[in-house]
Amino acid sequence: MIDIKQKKENVKMHLKDLRQNLKKMHLEVTEELVLPKPDDVKILINKMDKLLKLIESK
Repeated sequence: MIDIKQKKENVKMHLKDLRQNLKKMHLEVTEELVLPKPDDVKILINKMDKLLKLIESK
């Protein structure tokens, strides 16, 4: 069983990664006027799903 501290660190790591990816995507859309590739969006959705599963696991 993963202890609470390790779980918190895993969540932080996933959130940091997601935030970085979303910021990059946002800048591409707002500054470069480039829409994200569908595969990039799918990858982020999968990362969010993994994070949700990690948070919900006990």
